[in-house]
Amino acid sequence: MAVVASGRDGNSRSVHSLLYNPAFRQFVYQGLTLVFIIWLFWFAGTNAAQNLARANMTAGFEFLRNRAGFDIAQTPIAYSSDNTYLQALTVGLVNTLIIAVSGIITASIIGLIVGIGRLSHNWLISRLATVYVEIFRNIPPLLVIFFWYKGVLSLLPEVRSALALPLSVFVSNRGIYMPAPVFGEGIGLVVAAFVAGIVAAILYSRWATKRQLATGKRPPVLWTNIALIVGLPLVVFVVLGAPITFDIPELGKFNMRGGTVIGPEFLSLYMALSFYTAAFIAEIVRAGIRGVSKGQTEAASALGLRSGPTTRLVVLPQALRIIIPPLTSQYLNLTKNSSLAVAIGYADLVAVGGTILNQSGHSIEIIAIWMLIYVSISLATSLFMNWFNAKMALVER
Repeated sequence: MAVVASGRDGNSRSVHSLLYNPAFRQFVYQGLTLVFIIWLFWFAGTNAAQNLARANMTAGFEFLRNRAGFDIAQTPIAYSSDNTYLQALTVGLVNTLIIAVSGIITASIIGLIVGIGRLSHNWLISRLATVYVEIFRNIPPLLVIFFWYKGVLSLLPEVRSALALPLSVFVSNRGIYMPAPVFGEGIGLVVAAFVAGIVAAILYSRWATKRQLATGKRPPVLWTNIALIVGLPLVVFVVLGAPITFDIPELGKFNMRGGTVIGPEFLSLYMALSFYTAAFIAEIVRAGIRGVSKGQTEAASALGLRSGPTTRLVVLPQALRIIIPPLTSQYLNLTKNSSLAVAIGYADLVAVGGTILNQSGHSIEIIAIWMLIYVSISLATSLFMNWFNAKMALVER
């Protein structure tokens, strides 16, 4: 009996020791969490399948091959109402990418200028930058979009009284009309020369940096790169006989004829997202500049550098390493906020998908496509910014 009691005590101690083992408990908790997540997806899928069967609907993506049957106002790629739903979604995706990339570039430039302006010793400039940041940062982005759409662009003159600007550009409440380029034969060689010029400029800049580190003298980089990027394709363009003409817009009886137009929906969304996101980027830039040691500025001044070169060559390169991670979040926010385009009728991914959803009734599939595309865009942006952050980081021994 004493042996049996001793065995029971041993088993009890082993069970207690197992329960108090952090590794065992962590394994159990993770297993339970995984089981719960699998059950949650199973329950949601089963529930959705039952609801679809009750409504006599089938799940799947075969409907994407059906005829769309609706027009899209702005189509950067070929599209007509006879194309499929898949082609319509592609147009919406391209419009989303255009608004995201153009908005990120503009917001970065405005945010950099405003962020530096907030630290200016000029009282008026710093206060104007502060007012800008406080106004746009505390207003919902949807209201900013309506401000540009209803409060600014809709107040422009009608087409008959369009503002005529140089280079045959006309501005009205229907958008900005401008000459449309018509490319001729050989334009591909001009584009190839432009790409080759960029590659050559990058290689030359790297060689110039190595040369400077080895000899202390830096070869002329700016004018050489301008000659490679601008001069080389310009020479090819002239040699090929200028293979490009322009379709000039003209005022017709009821509307403008010819040329190309940038609609007020795109302009409103582009301006709103750029100015709204720039307010947050300005604060990130200001914090990044503040994060650079004051001794760096004092050392640059001791070497005789003025404030402009000190900011451009000493402060900003060091601040850039600090601001890249929070800057990534703002780029992602701008991309996701582009889905607000549906409020003013801009044909982005959500607006086009919403039309398809109403026509086909495949809500689950459309929402899944939205989620997949936005997650893919966000992950691609994050991967690029993480690579850029790692490239700009200080290399320590």
